[in-house]
Amino acid sequence: MSAIRELADCRILRPLLGVAKARLVALLDGERQPFITDPSNRDPTFERSRLRGSGAVPVGTDVAALLSDICKLGRERTAHERKSDRLLAQAVALHPAGFAVLNPSLALAPSDVAERALQAIIAAIGGNLYPARGERVARLRWILAGALRRGHTLGGCRFVYWRHRLLALRELARAGRPVRLTPGTSLLWDRRFRVELAAAGTEGVTVGYLGYSGVVALNRQRTELYPRGLPRLVYPILPAVWDKEGIAAVPHLGYRREGCAALPEFNFRPINPLTQAGFTVV
Repeated sequence: MSAIRELADCRILRPLLGVAKARLVALLDGERQPFITDPSNRDPTFERSRLRGSGAVPVGTDVAALLSDICKLGRERTAHERKSDRLLAQAVALHPAGFAVLNPSLALAPSDVAERALQAIIAAIGGNLYPARGERVARLRWILAGALRRGHTLGGCRFVYWRHRLLALRELARAGRPVRLTPGTSLLWDRRFRVELAAAGTEGVTVGYLGYSGVVALNRQRTELYPRGLPRLVYPILPAVWDKEGIAAVPHLGYRREGCAALPEFNFRPINPLTQAGFTVV
């Protein structure tokens, strides 16, 4: 268990992980201080609870040596995470429209580091609650590192080669459905975008991805859609706004229909950031 855990709106610190439970219980008993026992510690749904109840540590085990080995593994995990984070910083650029541009050399890094980095990219771009399976990530790395330069999909993401780079896009077929937003409200849409509509507006709007039909409709209204230099591959998965008259805006293309009402603000805040606070051993 990490001594630090980052959540969306807070940081959890566990400064007492290195103190034996018996010492903590004795201190609280001596102070006549009630304490709370986490019921999940006895829930067999969790692996840690099953291990505790299975007698996984045989009688006579050198507990001090075992704890030393556990700390060593924790430090190794920290080292692996730092290598992966360094690779992400060097080879990945996140765009506020919700996609990433990758240097193809990422797939050529040592397999364990590259696969950990790819898993983080999939989690951030795909907005998944659970990480992609290791064997599938390994296959993705093998495909992307191949000479054929083929694209691939995994975990709600598309990996597509573009101008000597690799794009990681939200897979449209797996993306969140359009939602209605009323004035003065905000929501986390598709587990990736924090969307907020000011209370000053008088009418609600619908937010969703532009889609292929939206690209066609927008092309009919505007002959050039290159004000931001975005690759056309990403157009269908750009956040867009609709009102009763049709497409009102595509913020990341710089498009806003004249005369439309107040528009929502989009902030790319995926439930899985590309990097998090590293694993910490106490």
